[in-house]
Amino acid sequence: MTKSHLIGLGSCLAAVSFLVLLSLSVGAGIYGFSDAFGYLTGSPLLASDAQLAMVMDTLRIPRTLCAVIVGVSLALAASLLQSATRNPLAEPGLLGVNAGAVLGLVIGLTYFDVESTQGYLVWSGLGALVGNTVVLIIGHLVGKSHPLKLILVGVALSATFGGLSNYVLLSNQVVLDQFRFWNLGSLAAAEMGAMLMILPFLVVAVILTFALTRQLTLMQLGEQQAKSLGINTNVVRIGVLIASTLFTACAISVAGPISFVGFLSAYCARMVEPVALSLQVVFSALFGVIFLFIADILARWLIQPFEMPNGVILALIGAPVLIAVVHRGGFRTLLAVK
Repeated sequence: MTKSHLIGLGSCLAAVSFLVLLSLSVGAGIYGFSDAFGYLTGSPLLASDAQLAMVMDTLRIPRTLCAVIVGVSLALAASLLQSATRNPLAEPGLLGVNAGAVLGLVIGLTYFDVESTQGYLVWSGLGALVGNTVVLIIGHLVGKSHPLKLILVGVALSATFGGLSNYVLLSNQVVLDQFRFWNLGSLAAAEMGAMLMILPFLVVAVILTFALTRQLTLMQLGEQQAKSLGINTNVVRIGVLIASTLFTACAISVAGPISFVGFLSAYCARMVEPVALSLQVVFSALFGVIFLFIADILARWLIQPFEMPNGVILALIGAPVLIAVVHRGGFRTLLAVK
């Protein structure tokens, strides 16, 4: 790790620390930074404030932890998918994986009366598994030379899964009403119990991610070169499938489908470290948390006393960046059929 990496890592950690305190200081209730900081540091006067305790323990702290979990999950899922497909534009929201997870959850809600976070995780995981499988297969066939083709496949997958979700929802008005706000992507319903329940799955996915970084780095050289170096590419892809599915299911089950976090964080991580995937995933996770914190803080601040869905804000930020990246790469080159 070079000096520039250490500076970048320190800057990201400082930004995350600042945003954590800011996240705990805004939102529901009349309490600001001094109240939140005093409560967290155990001030006797503030610790005895029942209303402050309720705001912090049931609203702000779970929401802040949720931002960390969802940001890390979406960022690392994108890093894995980009490495496995060798496509710098890949991320769960753009490739239809989120839409697959949503379809799985809609089926669970409508036909199996799913209500618990565990049920959300299982059904969104099944949907994400289908989406990830299709993406990895097509990504292997399309290859590195056609980045936009995979995105076009993702658009088709999203439309297909979305249409099926709407068809299923039309048969159950109650589920449809509950589903509308959640489908925009928000951290507003974060609960501490849900965060603790999905945390073990997130840890497993993170460990698997770091276990795959060396193999995925070698796979960037090409399929045949990786095999000649002793890499079992099919096993690596299965590992990516499992990890990215766990990441997507963790994020979807607690926050709904949020797009562009993965793309933005992985893109920034490659700017910091374009080669070593082990460092890329670290920076990607940090950038994912930073972007989601910024979006969530803006969501609570822009239209007070109401709030916007996080997905809307990230779309407004991410879509122009995606357009700029694609434009810089050249539409004709990316769309060229060979």
